[in-house]
Parts: sequence; C-alpha cells; structure tokens
Amino acid sequence: MFTEMNRRRFLKRSIAAAAGAAAWLSPEEKALLAKTFPTSELKQTNNLPTGKIKDVITSRIICGGNLTSGFAHSRDLIYVSSLLRNYFTDDKVFETWRLCEENGINTAILRLDDHVIRLISKYWHERNGNLQWIAQVKITEKDWKTEAMRAIDNGAIGAYVHGGVGDKFIENGRVDILGKALEFIKENQVIAGIAGHSLAVPMTCEKEGLDPDFYMKTLNSGNYWTAGPRQPHDENWKPSAGQIVEPEFLPRTHDNIWSVTPQQTVEFMQNVKKPWIAYKVLGAGAIHPNDGFKYAFESGADFLCVGMFDFQVKQDVTIAQNILTGKLQRTRPWMA
Repeated sequence: MFTEMNRRRFLKRSIAAAAGAAAWLSPEEKALLAKTFPTSELKQTNNLPTGKIKDVITSRIICGGNLTSGFAHSRDLIYVSSLLRNYFTDDKVFETWRLCEENGINTAILRLDDHVIRLISKYWHERNGNLQWIAQVKITEKDWKTEAMRAIDNGAIGAYVHGGVGDKFIENGRVDILGKALEFIKENQVIAGIAGHSLAVPMTCEKEGLDPDFYMKTLNSGNYWTAGPRQPHDENWKPSAGQIVEPEFLPRTHDNIWSVTPQQTVEFMQNVKKPWIAYKVLGAGAIHPNDGFKYAFESGADFLCVGMFDFQVKQDVTIAQNILTGKLQRTRPWMA
C-alpha cells in the first residue's frame, strides 16, 4: 500500500535524484532549463497585431517555411533535415498552418517549388485555408521573371528575391538586376521585396534608389554561446550606404552565420523608410522567443518571419502579443 510515509519518501528521493541529475547537465541543457518560459506567465490576448505592406494586411508574426520544407540551419547535426521531412507530413503541415490562422497569423513566407505549390494549393482548395503566401524566388542575370511569374500564377500575394541570391548580386555589383526583378514583380500587382543576410544588400539598394515594398534582413542579438566572441565595435561608427560592413563576431569562430552585424543593422535600418521583415530572429532555435522577439521588435523590425513547429505556434503568438501590447522600447517608427 502506498502510504503517506511512502509518498513522502518517494518525493524526497525524487527531489534528491533531480538535484543530482542537474549537477550532471551539460552547459547547453542548463541554458535551456534556465531559459524556459513558464506558460502560466503568458497572458493570452487573442489579438495578434497587424501591419500593412502596401495594401496587404499582414500579421506581425509571419510563419516561416523552411521547417515545413524540410530545411533548417542545424549546425553540424546531419539528421535534422531528414527528421523534418518525416515529421512534416502533408497533414502535419496543414495542422501547423491551421493553428497559425487560428492564432492570428495570416501570412506565410514559403519557398517556390513543386512541393510547396502542391501543399498550398491543396490547403486553399481542399482544406479551406486562407493563409497568404509571400514567395521566395531566385533570379539570374538572364532571367528575373520566370520564378516570380510562377509564384504569382499560383496565388502568391507577394514575392521577394532570396537572401542568398541578393547577397551574391550585391557582391558582384549587379544591383541593376535586383531592380529589374523588383519592377517586374510590381508590374504584376503583388508586393515586391529584396532579402539579404548581408547588410550590404539594403545599404546598396538604398544608395542606388531601388524601391522595394519591403526588405527582409536577418537580425538576432548573437547572445548564445555558439555565436562566438564579438569583435570590439567602433563607438564612432556611423551608418553610410557606401561603407563596407565588417562582421561584429570574430571570423571562423562562430556559428551565427546569418546575423553577423546586428548592431550595425539596427543603426542603419533606423533611417530606412520601408517595412522590414526580420528573419533568423531566434538563431536557429538558440534564442528563446521571449528574448528574440523582444530584441527584434525593439530594434525596429516591423514583422518577424519565424519557423515554427505546430506545438510552438500558440506560445510564440502569445509571447509576441504580450511584447507588442506591453511597454515596447522602440525608437524606429513603425513603417507598416
């Protein structure tokens, strides 16, 4: 019989065992435990704020598409993409998108490929979904039309040039091709954007007078242990469209490969009068949403593109709601 005395002994031993186990936790595990955000502290407001990119009403949190396409910045974990492809069956993708809609997320940023087109078409026409699709497209020097047209023909309400492609065109001095892609997308009556991991992308586009409807630029604080040591930042640095941007983290010693100039990005974007969708805001899962969302919104981002598992959607939205309806210390005006 499980007596009261036995129950007390059981609890005492369990507590002692837990304390002993904690002593053997790795630094990563201890960090995760320390950053766990109790769900009980979240206040559900049922009203995720929105903004506008031209005439498109967009939720401040946008559902990212890499996870549902089986891609992730998984550092040196070689099994992650296979795990994602097996987890995100059609039904699981639809469940995730439905949860997004039920919690106030009305837009997803998704890749452009046969898999995504099949999924979004099926979701709209067979599952009665209403999620808006902004498509990630790739261009070449000879063809800046084909992928954008395919996205538009398949129902995308917007298209933007892929971040890695934007980086390369700026690096190669071909901002003119980015301009041609923008104008073509705009001519087809959908919102048009340019993405970049490098801060040189928006800097050059602004200098050359390109007129995107929105920018996508990576942003996170780098405040996680694998991001590596920071380089000393010049306190006299002033943003300039023609200035070469140097990483703020020591080269080849960090894993924060997509947001290496957070401070300079924040300072430069202060004066950019275009809506800004920030992405990679959680450092591929290394930063808790409570910290990553607050940092990105306070730093000036108008929208956040966030990859989410189905079981993360409600908590992510609630965290964003609490941040956006709380005392947000934001200096950049809302541009959308």
